[in-house]
Amino acid sequence: HLYQMDLTGPTALVLGAEGDGMRQLTRKTCDALVSIPMQGAVESLNVSVASGVCLYEALRQRLASAAAIKA
Repeated sequence: HLYQMDLTGPTALVLGAEGDGMRQLTRKTCDALVSIPMQGAVESLNVSVASGVCLYEALRQRLASAAAIKA
């Protein structure tokens, strides 16, 4: 899932539509497919919310990586 991916290097995020996801050719072109772990009755997030979660996780990892390098 998303939190197991290394997002500290150059990364392109390709997000699929809610429900349908993305086209098969797009899926095959991606290096990795990940999901956002969900709890409770929530089945999916709209793409703008999912984008925010993914971007925040990338920032969190990069800040942690930069802090580890400085230490």
